[in-house]
Amino acid sequence: MQPILIMTAVPQEMALLEHALTNAVRQTATAFEYAEGTIGTLPVLLCAGGVGKINAAAATATLIERCRPHLVINTGCAGAYPGSGLSIGHLAVASNEILGDEGVLTTGGWRDLRFMELPSFMQGKRAYHNEIPLSKHAAEKAMQLADYYGVFLMRGRFVTVSTCSGTRQRGETLARHFNAIAESMEGAAVAQICLRSGVDCLEIRGISNLVVDRDMSAWDIPRAAESAQRFVLKYLEDLDRPELSAFMQVAPER
Repeated sequence: MQPILIMTAVPQEMALLEHALTNAVRQTATAFEYAEGTIGTLPVLLCAGGVGKINAAAATATLIERCRPHLVINTGCAGAYPGSGLSIGHLAVASNEILGDEGVLTTGGWRDLRFMELPSFMQGKRAYHNEIPLSKHAAEKAMQLADYYGVFLMRGRFVTVSTCSGTRQRGETLARHFNAIAESMEGAAVAQICLRSGVDCLEIRGISNLVVDRDMSAWDIPRAAESAQRFVLKYLEDLDRPELSAFMQVAPER
């Protein structure tokens, strides 16, 4: 059975998942450490690849090449944009990821890769610039699961940045420009590697803060990380129990 690969930026974002792992062994692939074991009957790999797009892309590509997963779940924390309707502790799932920094700053303002006529990558004749789609099926399954358990989960566009938004003004600008709900530092990198590799990608994040003028005393990273991991565990349980999945497909119509 092909494994499920779960990617995070830092160990705190996978601690609960690693605790749930049975028959766990530590492995190393090109300097990236990962844990390999099972959750239920599912083979699962856990990797905290590091902060930022470079680490995320390199770790994801390395483990996809070595382990051939059929699904990658990217999880961890995110900042929610003002006006998104998200609050600290809420969960969000990405419909699309946006490369929020890649482009050019002109006298007329910031312009994206399409303006520059530079695709981020090509897949056949299709050019991808700043927007990377994620698996619709996996995201819809997550929404259905949240509905079944009565868990608040918002689906929308995420922005990936190298420089986090530390002011309300910047957050509002990105939210408005990209019609997005949240931002992180790794999501688009993981999503793009998965798209290149033909592997489904699901991104679930817990909201640790609102993107306003930076005040870390108002953040709750442990709560966000725990919320995301607990939901991922429910998602894995559902994958491991097809009878529950079949029941949930009719649950919203009750």
